[in-house]
Formats: sequence, structure tokens, C-alpha cells
Amino acid sequence: MTTAVLLTGAAMDPIGIAPAVPVVLAAAAASDQAVQLPPAPVVATDSPAPPQPAAPAGSPPPPESSVPPAPTDSPSTAEPTTPPASPGSDRTDIVVEGQTRAPPEDPLQAVNVKSFEVTQAVDTAIVRPVAMTYQRTLPLPLRTGFSNFLNNLREPAVFINYMLQLKPGKAAETAGRFAINTTIGVGGLFDMAKRKPFKLPRRVNGFAYTMGYYGVKPGAFLFLPLVGPTTVRDLIGDTLDRAVVPLTFGSPFNQPVYSITTGTLSSLDQRAEFDHKLEKLHSADNAYKASREDYLRSRQAAIDELHGKTPSAEPAAGVVAPAVEPTAPAVAPVAPAPAVSPDQPASQPEE
Repeated sequence: MTTAVLLTGAAMDPIGIAPAVPVVLAAAAASDQAVQLPPAPVVATDSPAPPQPAAPAGSPPPPESSVPPAPTDSPSTAEPTTPPASPGSDRTDIVVEGQTRAPPEDPLQAVNVKSFEVTQAVDTAIVRPVAMTYQRTLPLPLRTGFSNFLNNLREPAVFINYMLQLKPGKAAETAGRFAINTTIGVGGLFDMAKRKPFKLPRRVNGFAYTMGYYGVKPGAFLFLPLVGPTTVRDLIGDTLDRAVVPLTFGSPFNQPVYSITTGTLSSLDQRAEFDHKLEKLHSADNAYKASREDYLRSRQAAIDELHGKTPSAEPAAGVVAPAVEPTAPAVAPVAPAPAVSPDQPASQPEE
């Protein structure tokens, strides 16, 4: 038998709360019935819920909770985040730096720049001071005579290449210069051929110019120790130029003592003569690039002149180390040599 107890809200309102809806408590009178309480709502937590006691047999299942489960981040959908590096952390940043691609004419730019920097350091510390001392101490007539002597020895190579370029007129003038200066000019110490009545100007030519004249490309630019700025084509051509006199005249021109001595003095003389131009190139924002472009531009201008084209740049000021000497490589790699002797105007192209 069941007893119902009715409690009204009026008797339970000591603080003025509005009367509540009557609550009915049902008590079980028999021993085989238990008090049924509504299940507590399930709240999702990080820790596992304690096990719930099993419901008695024959009782209805508890109602499902209406509280939605707490959202959790799945490893497959969560976006990875990188915490900021703290001063004491071991995290390292990877910095990717772009590198400028070398120009087509200078694929070995990285190596050439290193060689240029080393050469400039040696030039500043040793070569330039020695060259300027050489210029101050050695009288001008002696330096001029020595320069004329070496220029006269280059005439056979100039003659051969004018013949290869099918320019017999200039080849004949070159042969005449060599004969006059070797005899009247006392072995080339005096440039008598440029004076009256001969008036034969000195010209520079070589196998590198001949290859360029017939369309051989310069190839990769190179900046080599003891050689200076050159290209693959010019390096081959200049080597052939140096071999002409030793193979033609033999001793003493094929002796190492002669080659080293004349090569050293010639380089010092050229370094001192073109000091202003070289210092201007070396003071540029990019000294290596300025030297490279000056060399390539001047070489191309000399080849264009062989074709009768008016050079856009002044040949005498542009040619850097043409290396047409029959001697050892220059000690001062950056020492230039003029396309025409300093006291002679540039020759007119052959019609």
C-alpha cells in the first residue's frame, strides 16, 4: 500500500520565495520496490567516469543525456602550430637565401671573384707600390726604349695575323715597321718607323683577334692569377702569340731568364702607365664587374674595328691586358696594354 505526502509551498516560504509546484514523493511500501530517482546528467570530462551501479532487473533504461559531448581535437584534423622560440630554447630557424645567377658570359663568376679579390690584395700591397717606384726611379728614356724593344718583338705575330685576316696592306706596313725599327731603330729601342718620312703607326693584333674576326666566340670569362682578365678564346690566342718569337728566333728569347725578366719589367711598366684607369675601375661599386665589362667591351671593340666598324668605346683606353707579349705572363694581372701605342693615334680601318 502506498502513502502520498503532500507538501505545499506556503509552509516552505520563510524568505518570500514564490510558492513552488507541489512535489510528490512516492514511497515504496513493499520490499520488492525501490525508489526510482532520475539519473544525473552526464558531463564529459578528461578523466574517465566512475563505473555506475547496475540497474535492477526489470527497470526501464535511464534516459539519454541531452548534454552534447565536449569537443576534442583530433590529431588528424588539428592544425599544427609552432610556438614562438624562447631565448633559451634549442629551436633553430632555417633561413633560405637566394643567389644571383651568374651571367652567361661568366659561368665561373664565383671562382673568378675570389681570384680577383686575392689579386687585388696582392696588387695593393706589392705590385702597385713597386710599379710606382719603378716609374719614379727609372728615367723616362730608358722606360720608353724598353717598351719599344718589346713592341718590336711583337711585330712578327701582328704580321702573321694580318695575313690570316686577308689584310695584306696592313701586313706590309707591319713588316716595314719591324725592318726599320730593327735596323735604324737599334734593335727596336727607338721607334723610327712612326716618324717622317715613314709614318707607320704601331698596331696590335694576334691570334685571339683573328679567331674573333672569323666569328669564334670568346667563351667563358676567366680571371686567372698572373694572367688577369681573359677568356677561353683569348687565353689560347695569347699563348700562340707568345710562342711566335721563341720559335722563330730561338735563343735567348726561348730562355726562362729572358721571359721572366722582360715579363716582369713589362708588367710593372704597364701597371704604372695605366694606374689612373685601374684605380678608377677598382673604386667602382662592383670592381670585379666593372673590370670584366671593360675587358669584354674593349676586346669586342678591337674586333669590330678589324671589320671596319667604328668602335663605340675608345680602343686605347679600353683594352685590358691583351697579353700579346712573347714573354712570361704578366706579374700584375690587371695591367692593361693599349691597342695603339700611347704616342700614336688609332689607325683607320682598312677600306
